[in-house]
Amino acid sequence: MARRQCYHCKQWIEEGEAHDCWTTTEAALTGDLSDDLREAWERLRETAVDFGEQRIYASHHSIMFSRKSCYFFVRPKKNFLEVCVFLGRVVKAPQIRRVDRPSKSKTVHTIHIRHRDEVEAPITEWLREAYGLSEVLAGGKGKKSQGKVKRRRKKEKGKERVNRE
Repeated sequence: MARRQCYHCKQWIEEGEAHDCWTTTEAALTGDLSDDLREAWERLRETAVDFGEQRIYASHHSIMFSRKSCYFFVRPKKNFLEVCVFLGRVVKAPQIRRVDRPSKSKTVHTIHIRHRDEVEAPITEWLREAYGLSEVLAGGKGKKSQGKVKRRRKKEKGKERVNRE
């Protein structure tokens, strides 16, 4: 029987067999982690869950933490957890390996975590800040449109007063 190799995940697939390497699970992404990395992952996840309501899901090679939009994600690697945190400012610290600006309002900070003890301040503070920023940015959009509605209603009331007189 003919087989082909998926160029994304390198898995061998039988002819006619369904294959979707883009869908995955947390367990699949964290299953091969060393004991130290597994403990670091569990502490990182517990810390994020304590922040409040959010959606946690696996997507391709990452585990995403999201409110209205993703505020940080984790890419489990063989020797470390690559944590990417979205903040509204640039942070300079020894833990931060790289900083990119994907949009005008956010910067992404890349951190490598190798042990459970690294999941503490200031990293946990940055995660909490990112969690709060995601609400502010999502709320900010709503407030702008809400402000427009209030101004339009005010104008309409002003027109009604003029028409009554």
